[in-house]
Amino acid sequence: MIKRPIHLSHDFLAEVLDKESVAVDATMGNGNDTLFLAQLAKKVYAFDIQQQALERTRQRLKEAGISNAELILEGHETVGNYVDRIRAAIFNLGYLPSADKSVITVPKTTLSALEQILERLEVGGRVAIMVYYGHEGGSYEKNALLHYVEDLPQEYFTVMAYQPLNQINTPPFLIMIEKLKETENGN
Repeated sequence: MIKRPIHLSHDFLAEVLDKESVAVDATMGNGNDTLFLAQLAKKVYAFDIQQQALERTRQRLKEAGISNAELILEGHETVGNYVDRIRAAIFNLGYLPSADKSVITVPKTTLSALEQILERLEVGGRVAIMVYYGHEGGSYEKNALLHYVEDLPQEYFTVMAYQPLNQINTPPFLIMIEKLKETENGN
């Protein structure tokens, strides 16, 4: 059976994570990705602007007996204030399921966070971005994100997309980025 994009995102990141690595969950949500990363990495920094997301994630980690994640009640655009080097990062763009659907990720903060993460990403490090865009404002963010990643220099980054082609409506898709070598400015 073909893998769903979210499952492929986890496989993609698992290949580079180990107990010496630092990972970022840029959109904590219900804590699924934070838990996944924390089971493989030495340390996880997880961001969200909603208290509900932090509480759900804290509970999920507690139930699993995991304590190597720092839950940060701030937007992902503050990632540079917390992390110097990153091996893997994940985004789930859109809104928190079963919460206020007017609270959505937006291009300005998403692109700021992504830029900071790419600057701090280790060579061989990876970023997985799940793009949910079937909500108001979602297409705008999707287009801004695609424009940004399509312009990443190929000598430094490989960028791939994995998406369903015959689905109706607006099925989510995955953008995968791998850092090939340090950029000119040493990042």
